[in-house]
Amino acid sequence: MKTYDWIVVGGGITGAALAYELVKAGLDVLLLEQQETPQNATRYSYGGLAYWSGTTPITRQLCQEAIARYNILSQELDADIQFRELDLLLTISANSDLEATAASYAHVAIPPHLLNIQEACELEPLLNREAIAGALTVKHGHIHPEKTVQGYIQAFLRAGGEMEIAQILELQTSPTEKRTEEEVKFAGVKTTIGSFHSNDIVICAGGLSRQLLKSAGIPIKLYFTHAEIVQTPPVDLRLQTLVMPANLQRFQLEAKSTQVDELWNEPGNQPAAPILDAGAVQFVDGSMVLGQISRTLTDTDAKVNSQESEKWLRQSVGEVLPPLGNLPGTWHHCLVAFSGDRLPLIGAIPGFAGVHVFSGFSNPLVIIPPLAKRFANFVTGQEDEIIIQMSPTR
Repeated sequence: MKTYDWIVVGGGITGAALAYELVKAGLDVLLLEQQETPQNATRYSYGGLAYWSGTTPITRQLCQEAIARYNILSQELDADIQFRELDLLLTISANSDLEATAASYAHVAIPPHLLNIQEACELEPLLNREAIAGALTVKHGHIHPEKTVQGYIQAFLRAGGEMEIAQILELQTSPTEKRTEEEVKFAGVKTTIGSFHSNDIVICAGGLSRQLLKSAGIPIKLYFTHAEIVQTPPVDLRLQTLVMPANLQRFQLEAKSTQVDELWNEPGNQPAAPILDAGAVQFVDGSMVLGQISRTLTDTDAKVNSQESEKWLRQSVGEVLPPLGNLPGTWHHCLVAFSGDRLPLIGAIPGFAGVHVFSGFSNPLVIIPPLAKRFANFVTGQEDEIIIQMSPTR
């Protein structure tokens, strides 16, 4: 049976971008995705590219690399990823302090500009002026996430990569090979359509990554939220900006829920209370994504009350953008991976030879393309301090 250089597990934006960069680096790569039409975080993403948001030398550098990468990506992939620039409007709730909220963004690479109520409503006429004290605005990149993933996958296949639709049943160890007595060697995967062998495996399975690695006896500090949105069909109503709350609760939720890692080892726990960020974005075809509820339920298969969730979501979005609250649309749910410090986990997992991770992106779309390229170069021999600093051992 054929042995691949790399097996990439997960066909969302992380796996698709990484598989493409690995095959472009001259490696023999198999990409595995469990669903013909993935119901993953990429599909239900807002598609935003926060180039402006870098807060450290590393994240600022990656954002700059991302701008350069996205400017040529459609041409390189021979795909229309609908790359464009939008005005991002960060709404400040009526009971919040304008200056304090603006000051909280002072450390980012391109600090957003503060708007009063009148200026905010001129930029986004659908806003409820009674619900806000003002807003912040900055230019923000935007893509169609699904079209970008398909562009990566098709370019990957044209470059000689192979892809299979199959669910991973287990990561397989080599029965004969160990690099040291303490280090187990992984040599492939068992799936619903058979086993595949490889020199190296990289897990890009988003919110399922922790569970998949745990089932192989591999502990990792990688977490996930259950994210819920409403997706509309194309509508005539026009949203002029991409709207998000300035005081985004999701990052606070992530920090709070990871304080006790042991809670994530068993289903049925909820390390932090659920939150809702009332935002909205409209795609080129006129469809929209509304809101985002995030729940830190430790069971990947946890059930939520979709009717109650949708009611909460629509009511919250409707308070900020009244015309959007009752638009026709469908509630959707997916898992979103994150780490304990807002930087992704990238690299080999110590003690388990042949298995790597590329997951846990809190700000994924903007930094995945440059990091995928860096990772592919790193594993083919090029030194990279940024990849080293994102190691799971940090």
